[in-house]
Amino acid sequence: MADGPTTLDAAESDKRRQILDGAREVFLACGFDGASMGSIAKAAGVSKGTLYVYFDSKEALFEALTVEEKRTLAENLFRLDVDDPDVPAVLRRLGLSFLDEMCRSDHVASIRTVIGASEKFPRLGRAFYEAGPVQGAQRLRAYLDRQVAAGRLRPTDTALAARHFLDLCAAATMRRLLFAVGDPPTPAEAAYLIGEAVRVFFAAYGPAQS
Repeated sequence: MADGPTTLDAAESDKRRQILDGAREVFLACGFDGASMGSIAKAAGVSKGTLYVYFDSKEALFEALTVEEKRTLAENLFRLDVDDPDVPAVLRRLGLSFLDEMCRSDHVASIRTVIGASEKFPRLGRAFYEAGPVQGAQRLRAYLDRQVAAGRLRPTDTALAARHFLDLCAAATMRRLLFAVGDPPTPAEAAYLIGEAVRVFFAAYGPAQS
C-alpha cells in the first residue's frame, strides 16, 4: 500500500511534464495567440480532456510553463559560492553562463512570446519577470551582500548593483537579438563583453582604495 501514492504521484508528474513539453513546442512555434489547446494536446500526445484535467486554460498552462522554466534557470545559473574570495572570477563565470543562456534562440523566442501575451494578460508578464529576472537578481544580491561584509566590495545598494551587473552582461545583446539583428556573440566576443562588464562593475563597486 505504501508504494501506491508514490507511484501515482510519479505518473501524474510525468504526465504533467509531457504536457508542458508539448506546450513549449507549440508556444515557441506559434506564439501565445497562435497556440490552441487542441494543438498543445496533439503535440503532447494527450487528449484535450486530459489536458484540461491538468490546466483549465491556455493562460494557466502558459503561466505554469513560464514560471517553472524561469525558476529552474535562475536556480541553475545563480549557484554562487559566497566564500570564494575571487569575486571577479565568480562574476566572470556567472556572466558568461548568463549571456550564453540569454542568447539561446529558444530563450529569445520565449521572451518574444511573453511580451506578445503580456498586453492582454499582464499577469503572464509578471509571472515571467518574478520567476526569472527577479529570482536571479535576488540570488546575486545575496552573494554581493556577503562580499560587502567580507570587505571585497564597497558598501552599496546591492540590489541595484546586482541589476547593474546583469544588464552590463546581456542587456545590449538581448535588445539586438529580440529584434533579430545579427547573431549571438562568438566565444571571443562573449569573453570580451563579460570582461568589460566585470571591469565596469568593479570600477563602480570594487573595494574602496585606501
